[in-house]
Amino acid sequence: MFYRVLGLMSGTSLDGLDVAYCEFNEKKGEWSYSIKKAQTFAYDSEFKKKIRSMENATANEFAKFSVELGHFFGKKAKEFLDANSLDVDFVSSHGQTIFHRPDLHYTTQIGDLSALCSEVKCTTIGDFRSMDVALGGQGAPLVPIGDEILFSAYENCLNLGGFSNISLKKQGKRIAYDICPVNIVLNHLCEKISLPFDDGGQIAASGKVDENLLNQLNALPYYKKKKNKSLGKEWVVENIFPLLENSDLDVKDLLATYTEHIAIQLSKNLTGKTLLTGGGAYNRFLLEKLKKYTSYTIDVPEKTIIDYKEAMIFAFLGVLRIRKEANCLASVTGASMDNCGGLIVQWI
Repeated sequence: MFYRVLGLMSGTSLDGLDVAYCEFNEKKGEWSYSIKKAQTFAYDSEFKKKIRSMENATANEFAKFSVELGHFFGKKAKEFLDANSLDVDFVSSHGQTIFHRPDLHYTTQIGDLSALCSEVKCTTIGDFRSMDVALGGQGAPLVPIGDEILFSAYENCLNLGGFSNISLKKQGKRIAYDICPVNIVLNHLCEKISLPFDDGGQIAASGKVDENLLNQLNALPYYKKKKNKSLGKEWVVENIFPLLENSDLDVKDLLATYTEHIAIQLSKNLTGKTLLTGGGAYNRFLLEKLKKYTSYTIDVPEKTIIDYKEAMIFAFLGVLRIRKEANCLASVTGASMDNCGGLIVQWI
């Protein structure tokens, strides 16, 4: 079976909307994939602020903006398809996470699917996390099913985005979990000096590691957990930001210290040959630090895979949803069973 899918991804780091036109082909249980075209529609500072404000918005503001965001996603998707003269079987959208509290049995991604569908005028799939949370799972991470099927040559698939997450096989089962916050913290620190991010980790490289702060970060209880290891912005606000804000360090020293913390935590979780993707793969200073702490081979793939692997896998989750096959693994999320998540909005 052959599928043409547009995958949409908007992550916690709020870099922008990743749009990837992907093709998947299944023959006798073997899958092949390719990203034919891809583009990121960057968010300006005001749009980022609007998204971030939603966690404290009124119910009316929240509902209204979810629809607005759905239309925005749909218009950008349609613009991309038209500019590249592409047709797709369906669009598969991650949405924008505002709340993720599996401990309280809910997760919320906005970007109304009907609004999106009305713009692209084709079948649209989204809300991939809710079923897993309803079944007692963490609703995250979702990418490991793609790692299992499409990237099985690697012992570890490590993604560095707003958060770092890893996917690997253990005792014959695919497991995955969030390791630590990455760009959600690094970018937050850079905003204090009016920069969107630390290009290549240059500012961090100019700073000094503060051992006291580093020890406090490494001692956070989350890193000792053995299961249900899923992170959200709420955890960062409660646990990371206070440590940084109570420090009298310059931003460059905070960046240096937090980068060291990331490298240490990542290295503790690697088990073999590793595929490294996500925006953090461009942080040369972080990559140097990581290689200092591990002897395992770390492969950084070509740019399209680095930038759009998550968008492609969300496109693939849509394929599995259409096929009524499991697209979320209980061994990863802790749910009571494997499940096939995702709501489908059918275009006429």
